[in-house]
Amino acid sequence: MTTKKINFGDTVVAWQKKHGRHDLPWQNTQDPYVVWLSEIMLQQTQVSTVREYFARFMQRFPNVASLAQAHQDEVLGLWSGLGYYSRARNLHRAAQTVVALHGGAFPHCAEQLQALPGIGRSTAAAVASLCFGEPIAILDGNVKRVLTRYLGFDGDLASSRIEKELWAIAQTLLPQRQVSASMPHYTQGVMDLGATVCTPKKPQCDQCPVSKQCVANADGNPQRYPVKTRKLKRSSEQLWLLHMQTQQGDVWLTQRPQEGVWAGLYCLPVFDSFDALQQAAPAKQRPNLIEGAVFKHVLTHKDFHVHPVSLVLPRVVKLEKTLGKGRWVTGVDWPALGLPAPVRQLLTKRRR
Repeated sequence: MTTKKINFGDTVVAWQKKHGRHDLPWQNTQDPYVVWLSEIMLQQTQVSTVREYFARFMQRFPNVASLAQAHQDEVLGLWSGLGYYSRARNLHRAAQTVVALHGGAFPHCAEQLQALPGIGRSTAAAVASLCFGEPIAILDGNVKRVLTRYLGFDGDLASSRIEKELWAIAQTLLPQRQVSASMPHYTQGVMDLGATVCTPKKPQCDQCPVSKQCVANADGNPQRYPVKTRKLKRSSEQLWLLHMQTQQGDVWLTQRPQEGVWAGLYCLPVFDSFDALQQAAPAKQRPNLIEGAVFKHVLTHKDFHVHPVSLVLPRVVKLEKTLGKGRWVTGVDWPALGLPAPVRQLLTKRRR
C-alpha cells in the first residue's frame, strides 16, 4: 500500500470552509472549555442527543471554574441519561485538575492535555488543534473510517500495532499551507467528512472532495473499511430492583460505589435474586411486593435483564438495618439526581 501524494489536508480544509458543518453550538469558538466539553459528550453519542445536554451544561457550568466547584452529584444529575457515566466523573476531575494545577487555563499542547483525567490521545489532539492550531492528527471513529477508505488501509485495527501505523500515516496527511490557521478547519473537516459524507453505510462518494484519489471508492467497496476483527464479548446479568415509594411520593435510594457499574449514581437497591430482595424488604410489607415486567437494559459490553419489584408504603420508615446506607428522596428532588437510565425510567413511569 502506498500513501497518496496529493495534499489531502489542504483539500479537506478548503472543503470544510465551504461545505462543512458550521452551525453546531460548540463550533465557531476556540474556547478550550467549550471544545473539550463537546468532545467528551460526543464520545459514542449522537450529535442530536448531545445538543440538549451541552446547552444545559453550559447554562449551569459556563466555565471550567464553575464545573470544578460543583458537587459530583450535581454533575452526574445533569449528565443523567447521557450514559457512559465515567465520562462525567472524569470531566469533573479534569476541571478540578485544570483549576488546581493550571490556574484555570487549559494546557495548549496535546501532550499536556492528555495528562488530564478522561482525555485520550484523540480528544487531546482535537482540543489542541481546534483551539491552539497544533499540527497534530486526531483518530476518532469517523476519522478512522475516512482515512482507511482513502488510503485503502486494510490493516486490522483490532491490533494496537496496526493502529499505531495509522496514527503515523494520519500525521503525514495534515495541511501544509498556513498550518496553524488551517488546523481547526482540517480537524473539523475530517470529522465532518466522516459524519456527513463518508458514512458507515451508503457513503456519498460523489460529494467527497478526495473521492478521485480514494482507494475504496476506486475499488467500489468502501464499506470494507475500516477493518477490525475483534468483537466485544457480551455478557448478561439478572438484576432485581426494589422500588419502594411512600404514598406521598418519597423514594428510597442508595448511592452506588465509586467503582463499577453506575458508579457514583443514585439507584434503587439492587439484588441478584428475588429471594435476596424479599429478605431485605420490611418484614411486615413483604406480602405486598409486586413484581413488574422484566425488561432489558443494554450497555456496551453487557445486557442487564431488570426485574422491577415495587412496594408502596404508607409513610417514611427507617430502613438502614435491612437495606444499609440510603435515604428517602422526595418526588421533587430525585429528578435532579444522577440516576441510571432504567431507574429513571421506572421512577418516571410510576410518577405519571
